[in-house]
Amino acid sequence: MSLSRINSSAATLTKNRTEDSIIPTSGMCVTCVDGCIGMCEIGKSAYRGHEVIYPQPFGVITTAGEKRYPVDYSHFNIMGTAAGAHGIEADSDKAIFPNVNLEVKIGHDKGIKFKHPWIISGIGSTNVAKNNWEGLAIGSALSGTGLTIGENVVGMDPGSVIVNGKTKDTLDLKYRVKLYKDYQSDGYGAIIVQANIEDTRLGVQEYAIKELGVECVELKWGQGAKDIGGEVKIRELKKAQLLYERGYIVLPDPTDPKVIQAFERGAFKEFERHSRVGMVTEESFAKRVEELRKAGAKYVFLKTGAYRPVDLARAVLFSSRYKIDLLTVDGAGGGTGMSPWRMMNEWGMPPVELHTLLYRYAKRIADKGGYLPAMAVGGGFIFEDQIFKGLAMGAPFVKLIGMARAPIAAAMVGKTVGKKINELQIPVYIERFGRTRDEIFVTARVLRQKLGNDEFEKLPTGAIGLFTYYERLAQGLRQLMAGSRKFSLEYISRDDIAALSKEAVNITGIQYIMDVDKQVVEKMFI
Repeated sequence: MSLSRINSSAATLTKNRTEDSIIPTSGMCVTCVDGCIGMCEIGKSAYRGHEVIYPQPFGVITTAGEKRYPVDYSHFNIMGTAAGAHGIEADSDKAIFPNVNLEVKIGHDKGIKFKHPWIISGIGSTNVAKNNWEGLAIGSALSGTGLTIGENVVGMDPGSVIVNGKTKDTLDLKYRVKLYKDYQSDGYGAIIVQANIEDTRLGVQEYAIKELGVECVELKWGQGAKDIGGEVKIRELKKAQLLYERGYIVLPDPTDPKVIQAFERGAFKEFERHSRVGMVTEESFAKRVEELRKAGAKYVFLKTGAYRPVDLARAVLFSSRYKIDLLTVDGAGGGTGMSPWRMMNEWGMPPVELHTLLYRYAKRIADKGGYLPAMAVGGGFIFEDQIFKGLAMGAPFVKLIGMARAPIAAAMVGKTVGKKINELQIPVYIERFGRTRDEIFVTARVLRQKLGNDEFEKLPTGAIGLFTYYERLAQGLRQLMAGSRKFSLEYISRDDIAALSKEAVNITGIQYIMDVDKQVVEKMFI
């Protein structure tokens, strides 16, 4: 059975003519007929070419790969127990799931504290991020969790003031940081500014530290969605030319008179803006970390993607040597922007394999007594069971789960529900819960009490949607942890999960489910 879906996908707005008769190896219809208008990916490529490389429609979607990996997190089950308790007194009146502590502290001084063990690990210059920033920023801040402003936000902002190649002022980045900080309370959460090679050249992080009071910055080597730099589509000629002037790769060349003429007569409708790929060396990495600390960064993070094992080893070793505060490792298969569709499906290390290697490399350093940063893992996590498994797989080194698509989905749905409430056009599916935000959103009472009536009424429903989604995750995770009798995150361990197949055992070293507790049980029957 093929692990990949080939030649047709909702992501590329393509399909086969003979849906029930498809060649597994090529994805082509068994009978490819002369006269077909080209509904499949080959056909669409025959007239739209490189445009079909990317998921569509751009700007209103997030995308995840369709490839079915031989082993994923569903190949593990969470182990519960009927005896004892860790992190709380073994008393049935005290060891109840509402008493599970989900707080986590990270950083070299443990100065960053989150109410929940997850973080939005990078949402940058794409339209889907910008159009939902209200919900994402306010919802994250109210929830006391972290939010990372991804790459290219300053470079993409027409309102940015760039003098002699350096950032002097911004509209978008300033807005994004301020919105989060305005709703941050009790010292929980963090807003992080990420940088790729273009951002670094523009001095974005230095500007964020000095002018916006940002304490956390992140170096970006890559992510799980693609093996190249970030891309977006541009539909305005002037903006394409502005980005070209700022040093981005823009295709086709928006300054070429022939290209301008072709665009104006409608021969094509979108430019592509691409970021460059970085060139990692230990010397340049060490230098950049030192520059950021001298610029005033209190915490320095690193995010890397689904690259080959030697690159992960570099990330772990460099993070140890230069005292990075958080290392995020993102497995193959998903993204929030315009990652090439085949690349998203067919390159890189899948999450389970990548996270297993992360554990092994971290353990080698820990066994020698070396410094290790807090670690976060990403790659398709959306619900509490997966969060538990991800934390257990990387325990005791992994402290956070990185997410992006799921929080965006929650914010988008919240925003849409609010719009339908205002338009008095609530779908029947939702109307059964009520017709007002207080009736529909189950956390409305809590938020109204926390913010007061006036502030609650101003709250974007996208933020309520994200806050409510996070509330579900938190309660679900507490229940799972209570069932495993782990009442605080530091007690989660690798033996809290069991592998359901020998292949999963061979990859991860997690015990096969029939071997769990085997030695203890044998002693009981002696």
